[in-house]
Amino acid sequence: MEASIFNYGKLPEFKKFTSDKINQEFPQVIKKINLDFQNIENFLSNYLDQDSLEWGKVINPLNEVNEIIRWSWGVISHLNGVKNSESLREIYSKFLPEIINISNKFGQSKIIYNALVKLKETNNFDGIKNRILDKEIIEMEHKGISLNIKDQKEFNAISEKLGKLSTNFSNNVLDATNGWSLILNDKSKVDGLPERVLELMSISAHEHLKKEGEPDTDNGPWKLSLDIPTYTSFMTYANDRSLREKLYKAFVSRASQGENNNSQIIEDIISLRTKQAKLLGYESWAELSLSTKMAKEIKNVEKLLEELRKPAFKKAKNELEILNKFAKDNGFLKTEDLEPWDISYWSELLRKEKLNLDQESLRPWFPLNDVLKGLFDLSEKLFEIKVIESTNKAPVWNDDVLFFNIFNKDNEKIASFYLDPYSRPESKRGGAWMDECLNKNNIGRNTLPVAYLVCNQTPPSKDKPSLMSFDEVQTLFHEFGHGLQHMLTTVNLPQAAGINNVEWDAVELPSQFMENWCFHKNTLLNIAKHYKTGESLSDANFEKLVKNRTFNCGMATLRQLHFAITDLRLHSNIDSNECKTADEIRKEIALQTTVIDPIKEDKFLCCFSHIFAGGYSAGYYSYKWAEVLSADAFSMFEEADLENNKNIKVVGRKFKDTILSLGGSLSPLEVFKLFRGREPKTDPLIRHLGLSSTT
Repeated sequence: MEASIFNYGKLPEFKKFTSDKINQEFPQVIKKINLDFQNIENFLSNYLDQDSLEWGKVINPLNEVNEIIRWSWGVISHLNGVKNSESLREIYSKFLPEIINISNKFGQSKIIYNALVKLKETNNFDGIKNRILDKEIIEMEHKGISLNIKDQKEFNAISEKLGKLSTNFSNNVLDATNGWSLILNDKSKVDGLPERVLELMSISAHEHLKKEGEPDTDNGPWKLSLDIPTYTSFMTYANDRSLREKLYKAFVSRASQGENNNSQIIEDIISLRTKQAKLLGYESWAELSLSTKMAKEIKNVEKLLEELRKPAFKKAKNELEILNKFAKDNGFLKTEDLEPWDISYWSELLRKEKLNLDQESLRPWFPLNDVLKGLFDLSEKLFEIKVIESTNKAPVWNDDVLFFNIFNKDNEKIASFYLDPYSRPESKRGGAWMDECLNKNNIGRNTLPVAYLVCNQTPPSKDKPSLMSFDEVQTLFHEFGHGLQHMLTTVNLPQAAGINNVEWDAVELPSQFMENWCFHKNTLLNIAKHYKTGESLSDANFEKLVKNRTFNCGMATLRQLHFAITDLRLHSNIDSNECKTADEIRKEIALQTTVIDPIKEDKFLCCFSHIFAGGYSAGYYSYKWAEVLSADAFSMFEEADLENNKNIKVVGRKFKDTILSLGGSLSPLEVFKLFRGREPKTDPLIRHLGLSSTT
């Protein structure tokens, strides 16, 4: 008999996960999980009579069944994100209610809850076990364990509805993104675009039109679309203002009309989240969300965001005035101000004049393989590890996917990771992310951690490797930082290993920390080698990149604050939100968080997947919260002298032994203090952002 594809605890055989196979075998996984649940409840109902309970007898069986759920559903969810298809969507939507039902069944089991409470009360556990138990108990309370039967039924129905709505939201964004395109035949319409972009657009048009022969980069046709590499390049370089306007309006209105309209889904999600929070005794979804985060209270988040908003707003207004003047001095209409579709274009021209920096021209210095080598060299220096591409072909979901192993200083393999680097707009959702394939687990088996690292960078072309923009380099460093925390954990209890049990608003610390190294001269020059000549990036170009870090920093910071404040307000100010749509609330907030008013077509919330289809609802502020921690952590390296390898290795080892190793075994504040020797300060972030606390 053929073995099941759901061989949890191992690397998934992705190519075997066909729609037919999943449909055939996943019901058996669900059946096993339900049987395991019954067996656990039966055992614990008798075991509760004991005077005191043992950790292994209560926690280990629960961990085993939770890992089966996480691994099995995790593979399906992963493929849904990186290899999306109509049949896979149907499967995901079909089984999602059953997964939510299983989650609620575990979360609302009185027997399991009583066993966890008694386990805590009858033992004097160390900090890590107490912390795990506290989290398990509060998670059950947040799943409605204490509700009466009527409220519990309502809670469960809401959970199922929210799951469906989030899936529909995500699908609508993907469909709307893929559903819009323009075929351009007139060379003047693509004037200003770099050859690399023209090549990708001509290949895309060739495939779209099913033309024979070779794509013609010079004469077209070219396909203009909403995938991020094409959209960003066109908004930055295209001289045709009317086409930029058309593209911008299409982008910001995605999933806001027709059959892909997310407007009502947003209202339904916010309303249902509020109802669910109130059922649990919280005033709002934000209050519920923050109860398990580092920030703890809404007022603490508001305080941080306002500390950053004031200087950012003032700086952004000044930046826009400078940009307007520059545009008018260089041929823009004297009677008009810049519109949103002009900002990236004129900013790039100003950047070229002010910094003498042409970001596009630097791509040849950042071929993917060299960037990876530099990233791995840095990690070896800081964290005493070696990263080596696997010689044994690991199972992958796409031929572009790479697989690496990580070894410690004693040459022992300690972890592995997949890297899926390139954009595939027809089947892969946008953005970049890290996820868990396998968790570190020393209980009953010896499982090494394995991470998924997913990016959406510029793919290689017929005669060039993947030449990365500097932004794409930073994104790769960012996701690798997440991966390091997952892979370098030394915590032996899986519930707190890696990113598990780490408060959501601290989980971006390692990722944002790693981005800082892109602005360290020796690190970057070790990476940046011209893909043809091997020539190193010049000192002058490095200095331009450093200056560029704070170029238009006010507008860049304000954009993130706009998203964070909107997210918090939508999920917290319930009374003041009444009778207003989410879009109206966002536009109110824009008065204090943008320097260009959103246009009427701007329905960005309809594609704000982070908060409506991801895990960032009432948590988008986490990027800035964790950025305070990451900037302050990096400042310890700066204080040790970034050019002093001996000192840097000492601080790097300390960072590894605390931030990367301890995972969720202690609170983020305790872990940070173990590394930094004190509580975090905002000054380093304000300095890194180019904002002055006095401006």
